[in-house]
Amino acid sequence: MKKNFINPPDLPKWTQAFSQVVTVSNGGLLTIYLSGQVSVDQDNNLVGGDDLGKQADRAFHNLQLALESAGATTKDVVKLNIFVKDYKFADANTISNALQKAFPHENLPASTWFGVQSLALDGMLIEIDAIAIFADKDFTKL
Repeated sequence: MKKNFINPPDLPKWTQAFSQVVTVSNGGLLTIYLSGQVSVDQDNNLVGGDDLGKQADRAFHNLQLALESAGATTKDVVKLNIFVKDYKFADANTISNALQKAFPHENLPASTWFGVQSLALDGMLIEIDAIAIFADKDFTKL
């Protein structure tokens, strides 16, 4: 089993607290664990203000960047966890719209949505983590 820790240049540098992406290759399979992606740019600036839709779009964009750093796409995602500050049922459509843009596939990953009291930084409204897996790739490039 081989582990690889990735901190893509297009995502914030929070290496003092965690790695953005961890890949584990074992038996011809690569499993990718993504840390929670939020609505910030590579300089840790909040994107989207207090607009949940804009923050969700950016968080899913960051999720895609994290996946790309490991050679994966949203088609490889098998599990999503979505954390929403002060979640209300009315937020579901907004989040679903952002999810559909990032995952325009017929088969969507398993997903769990959580309403939470707060997230890591003030102003953050959504955080998304994921697990992806694929086989028969050239793992030597990671």
